Formats: sequence, C-alpha cells, structure tokens
Amino acid sequence: MFKQLFDKYFSLLFVVFSITFIVSTIFKPYPLSWLMKLVPMAILILYVSQHISNKKHNLFFIGLAFSACGDFFLDYDRTHWFIYGLGAFFVAHVFYLSAIWPIEKKRLGYSLLYLVYGIAMFSLIAGGLGELFIPVLLYMLVLLFMGLSTLLSTKSNSWLIMGGILFIFSDSLIGIDKFYAPIEHVSVLIMTTYYAAQFSLVKGLIACNVKAASDAQLVSAE
Repeated sequence: MFKQLFDKYFSLLFVVFSITFIVSTIFKPYPLSWLMKLVPMAILILYVSQHISNKKHNLFFIGLAFSACGDFFLDYDRTHWFIYGLGAFFVAHVFYLSAIWPIEKKRLGYSLLYLVYGIAMFSLIAGGLGELFIPVLLYMLVLLFMGLSTLLSTKSNSWLIMGGILFIFSDSLIGIDKFYAPIEHVSVLIMTTYYAAQFSLVKGLIACNVKAASDAQLVSAE
C-alpha cells in the first residue's frame, strides 16, 4: 500500500521539497540547511530502493547514497569540506557509470563535443584551482565520461541523456562560481539543475530496466 502511494506521489514530493530548498538558498545560511538539502535525495533513494530488482539498481542506489554524502559535505562546510564533497561525487559517478554500462554506440561527433566542452571549461577555471588542480581535473574527467556514457550506453534514453547534461551544467556553474568569478544567487540555478539531473538519471535507469523486462517477456512469449 505504501509503495503504491509513494510511487503515485513520488514526483510531486520530490518537486515540492526540491523547490523548498532551492528557494531557501536565497536566505542562507540558516540552521540545518544541509538537512533540508538532503530531503529530495532521500526521496530519490527511497524510490530506487523500492525498485531494486537487479545489480544495476544496486549500483545506482550506492551512487545516490554517495551523492547524498557529497551534498552534506558541500552544504555543511563548503570551504573546508569541499574536497570531501568532490570525492563523494567522484565515487557516485563511478557507480552511475557502472549502472549504465556497457557502452556500444559509436557517436564520435558527440564524444568530441563533450571533450571540447571539458577542455574549455577546465581552461577557464584552471587558474583558480591551486592545490585542487589534480582533484578537480580527475573529477571533471569522470563527470564528462558519465555524461557521455548516458549517450553512448546501450541503455541510453532521453531521461539518462538529460540527466548527464544537467549534471555537467550544474557542476560547471559550481566551478565557475568558486574558481573563476562569483555569480550572484547562482545556488538557485545550481540546485535546480542538480536536482533535475538526479531525478532524470533515476527516471532513466528505471525506464530502461522496465523496457528490458518488457522485451524479455515478449521474447519468452514467442
């Protein structure tokens, strides 16, 4: 009963709590803002946990958990704990990659586009990275590869592709704001695209597994 109700109102709950936190960023800092930030991620984690049916779902579930850890680190102390947040999201993307593997589609043009974008973005912020030069470079590489994999994966669908693009855009805004030039109220746009990215990745993974199950039933019926 709970699962049916939760599935029915999952999107609404996620949107309401996401908007609540996004609006609240205008008034930060305030006590326990990190907890408010984690509520939408908790909703996604609960949703995926109720749809775990194979190893891929488990891998993605772990990725979401590491993303939630990254959210906590970055909101609790963005200055001193930034490196921990970066590390948590690095691990999250590794698990996201594992969940959408394998890659078979050959789209060289898109691959070059992602590469050019990555080089341009890193060149823009490189001067302000200091001792974070290597960690940020490694993170950008895994982020770009995750985004590209949503396009090249055999599981690729519009939800996954959108999730990858939005994640790259959201993290690009963080990089520009922190390492190049501060942007007023940028947190609103960062969190809007970030929550949309996580939501899209979840919907995309569930959709591709539903399709796989449907295809398997058709084959068995034949």
